[in-house]
Amino acid sequence: MSNKLVRGDVVADSNPLSGWIDRELAGWDFEDERLHKRFRVLLEKLSAGLGEGIPFACQDWANTKAAYLFFSNDRVSEADILAGHFESTRSRFVATEGPAPPAAAHLPPPKST
Repeated sequence: MSNKLVRGDVVADSNPLSGWIDRELAGWDFEDERLHKRFRVLLEKLSAGLGEGIPFACQDWANTKAAYLFFSNDRVSEADILAGHFESTRSRFVATEGPAPPAAAHLPPPKST
């Protein structure tokens, strides 16, 4: 299974945070592959617009609506989303030798201005 999504002529891996997103998504296991793909697109949009609201980060009505539909989907729960994040965090912690680095070391780099 490839984690690359193609939207028009844009490949999702063109996002500089793509590696972080791939590592973070490794812990998620949605029951439907379409939910996994939508979540990847949503993470890309939100990571590109850190600190922005969903409408601004998504940039258009179709992506904004898709984000709200994802979050209101009965097959997606807060526990599902957090379980994947906790699994990814646990994997990073286990891979660390010596004292654990501060949590900020695992965050994506700040957005350049």
